[in-house]
Amino acid sequence: MKIIQFYKNERQLIRQAAKQHRDAQHRLYEEHAPKMLSVCRQYIKDIHFAEEVMLSGFLKVFTNLEKFKFQGSFEGWVRRIMINESISFLRKEKQIFFTEEVASYKEESWNNINIELELEQIQELIDNLPEGYRMVFVLYAVEGYKHSEIAKMLEISESTSKSQLFKARKMLQQKVNQQNRISHGAIEF
Repeated sequence: MKIIQFYKNERQLIRQAAKQHRDAQHRLYEEHAPKMLSVCRQYIKDIHFAEEVMLSGFLKVFTNLEKFKFQGSFEGWVRRIMINESISFLRKEKQIFFTEEVASYKEESWNNINIELELEQIQELIDNLPEGYRMVFVLYAVEGYKHSEIAKMLEISESTSKSQLFKARKMLQQKVNQQNRISHGAIEF
């Protein structure tokens, strides 16, 4: 028995999903849901809330699919929706706090620290950052947004974005150093 391929490429799949074909929508969801849950999880600690945000994000994707103009990647377009949904969720839950103080900071490279942590441990360290720090850190370091873009998205000043990133990096570096000391048996009391 020969299997017939219904959709030859993602472009055709997206067009069919925009016409409310449930199978096409389901296939798009199945293809992108794991990555998008990961995106939401970067911002929202609780996996259940992250999943809710992802589902509401996909609802937004499917209701606005005709607005996707095939300029840039579809995954990038969906990712942007998920980020905005995550930010909206945190705003609604009043979980975002930014310190407005302008600290003196300099762009430092913190890539020189010795990281001997597993991915889960790194995610846990990021999860334990204060919400404002974490949000700016993820947008900048993981998603690759510029401070001007982050400031606009989060409705903060560019200097606040830079300050939050500096503080997040500093806090992460301290925690990584602490983890490395613990794992090497050099616990200080």
